[in-house]
Amino acid sequence: MATEAEEEANRPFAGLSDVSISEDIPVEGDISVPVGPSARRGGDDEFSTLDEPVKETVLRDLRAVGKKFVHVLYPKRSSALLRDWDLWGPLLLCVTLALLLQGGAADSDSQGGPQFAEVFVIVWFGSIIITLNSKLLGGTISFFQSLCVLGYCILPLTAAMAVCRIVLVASSGAVSFAVRLAVVTASFGWSTFASTAFLADSQPANRKALVVYPVFLFYFVIGWMVLTFSPSQ
Repeated sequence: MATEAEEEANRPFAGLSDVSISEDIPVEGDISVPVGPSARRGGDDEFSTLDEPVKETVLRDLRAVGKKFVHVLYPKRSSALLRDWDLWGPLLLCVTLALLLQGGAADSDSQGGPQFAEVFVIVWFGSIIITLNSKLLGGTISFFQSLCVLGYCILPLTAAMAVCRIVLVASSGAVSFAVRLAVVTASFGWSTFASTAFLADSQPANRKALVVYPVFLFYFVIGWMVLTFSPSQ
């Protein structure tokens, strides 16, 4: 017959019951979450949205996206897009631009026109290149911040794409091309200027030209896709 000491040794987690924690040792971490109205409307800036209605959450996000669109329409040196970055606006603009680019005469497999996924590939790949370039030059911007700024600043080119489709419906001659060229050029300059205004504070002062160059190429590619679009017959 096994002794009482042997049975205690063979028991699972044997010996753990003898471990005692001194009250003088602080337990790190805090798992309490304030969910009451007082926690939401308190004096501090932190609040919980666990009991917030879904409608209020959606409306707050929509207002935040709308404010960022206003920042793009009236560009100035600001860190609003970098500080409160999100990807809702870039996603909406990418989907809209990709949909507007569909139905072109160059969409056949033989001519290799712009496809739906190419817009997303260009935006993501361009953001990676611009972010890496900024990091190598000593910038302080992250990938998602770069994607947020570049995505929101596609707004002028997306609007230009909508205008170009309307112009192409009216006519497709030399006058139509001149109008589309003017609209795309203005939108390209607007997008480039807005993005560089938001990225100005995160770049070294003596290397901003090297940071602006890939941004210029990024929007030039998108602008070229918009300008060369022609509807299928």
